[in-house]
Amino acid sequence: MAIEGEVVRRGDAAYESTWEAMLWNGLKPQRFPDLIVRATSEADVAAAVRLARSQGLRVAIRAHGHSWCGSPLRDGGMLIDLSALNGCRIDAASRTATVQPALSGSEFVSALAPHGLAFPAGHCGSVALSGYLLSGGLGWNGGTLGPACASVEAVEVVTADGEVVTCSQDKDPDLFWAARGAGPGFFGVATRFHVRLYELPAAIAGTTYTFPLADVEAVTRWATEAAERLPANVEAALTLATASPALAPDSPRPKVVCVAGTAFGASPDDARRSLEPLRDCPLADRALDSAVDQPTTFPALYNASDAFWPSAHRNAVDTLWSDTPFTTLLPKLAASIAEAPSDKSLILAPFWPASRDRGLSRDMAFSVLGETYFAPFAIWDDPADDDANTRWLRDTMHAVEPHGTGHYIAEADLTADPSRAQRSYTPAVWRRLQALKAAYDPEGVFHTYLTPATP
Repeated sequence: MAIEGEVVRRGDAAYESTWEAMLWNGLKPQRFPDLIVRATSEADVAAAVRLARSQGLRVAIRAHGHSWCGSPLRDGGMLIDLSALNGCRIDAASRTATVQPALSGSEFVSALAPHGLAFPAGHCGSVALSGYLLSGGLGWNGGTLGPACASVEAVEVVTADGEVVTCSQDKDPDLFWAARGAGPGFFGVATRFHVRLYELPAAIAGTTYTFPLADVEAVTRWATEAAERLPANVEAALTLATASPALAPDSPRPKVVCVAGTAFGASPDDARRSLEPLRDCPLADRALDSAVDQPTTFPALYNASDAFWPSAHRNAVDTLWSDTPFTTLLPKLAASIAEAPSDKSLILAPFWPASRDRGLSRDMAFSVLGETYFAPFAIWDDPADDDANTRWLRDTMHAVEPHGTGHYIAEADLTADPSRAQRSYTPAVWRRLQALKAAYDPEGVFHTYLTPATP
C-alpha cells in the first residue's frame, strides 16, 4: 500500500523546514533522520512501518514533538510524524472516548466540557496525548484519578511487522501493559487510545502563596504538614522560580518559593472546604503575595501553565523520584535556583503527582519510584546561553541525585546518563520491557530509548 502523506527525504528542498517543525522545543539536537513521513491516516502509519522494515530503517515516532530531550529526532532511519492524526470520538452515555495520538490535552478537555466530562490530561495544554499516555501521564486531578494511563482501556497499535492490533487487559495484555508506561521506548505505533472518562468537576478553586526564597525551609515544613491533611482531590505543589513581573517589575527580580493547591470539587463549597488545610497559613504575614480559595477553570489553568512553558523558547528538563522528604530536598534545590542563569527557569515539586493510592498504578509499565518527586526546568531564549543553562540543569541534578530513587521517563533527560531510561522503572518492570521488546520487535524496527551521544 502506498503512503498518501508527504514523504520528505534528507536532501529534499522541504527537508530543513520539515525537520525544524518536528520538535516544539527551540533547542533542537543535531540529529537527522533519512526520511520523514507525515502520515495522514492509520493506513499511512502501517505502510510506513512496512517500508521501513523492508529497507532496514529504524523508526522513531512524533506526535507534537514535545519531548524535552528530543527523542523523536534520531540520526538515520525514518521519523513518522503523526501530527495530522488528532481526532476524537466521545460517547457521553458510556463515559468513554477514542482519541488519536496528536490530539492535545487542552483540545480534549475542551471537547469533553460540553458533555460534562473530564479526563486527567496533562498540565501543559499543547502536549499531545500519545507521548503523554504512553509515558504514564501526570496530569490534572491525578490525586483522585491516578496517572492518565490508568484510564486507558485499549490501544490500537501498528506493530513492527506493519500489522494493526488492538490490545487491552483481555486481548494481547503484554502489549497493553507496555503501552501504559514504556514511553519513547514503546515498540509499536499507538494510533488510537480508548479511554475512560469522568464527571467534570462542578467547581475548581485554588490557593497560592508566594514567599521570598530565603523562607524556603519554614515554607516547606508548613506546606508539607498542610499537604498531609489535603484530600485526594487537591493537587498541591511547591515551585521555586523567579518572581513574576507583576510582583517585582524591576530587574533583577528576586527568587521566590510558591505554594499552590488546586481543588477539583463537586460544588464551590466542596472545593473551598478541600483547600481548608492551606487557608490558615502561619507564615501568611511573610508572603509577598497570596490568593485564597479563588475560583478558576480549566482554560484559566491552561493559560497559567502556558506562562510557565512559553513557546519558541529553548528548554531542558530532568526529573527525580526520591524517598527523601521535601524538607531536606527543597533547601538544596533553592540553592540551585538562586544560581540559575535564566530567570525563566524553575523547579517544580508536586506532592504525590501520581496519587497517594499506589493501587491506581498497578499492572502497567509506568513506575512510581519514590515518595517525593521534582523536576527542574531550564528555560532560556538565546542560543549563546545553551551551555550555561544545560550545565545548570546537570549541576542541579548532581546536587540531589544521591537522594534519588529513579526518574520519570516522560521528562527525564535521557542524554544525561546511559542509566536514565533503566532507572525510570523498577528492576522487574525494566526486565519485562526488555523481554517484550525482543518478542514484539526482534529485528529492532523501532528505536529504543535515547542515550547520550558517543564522544
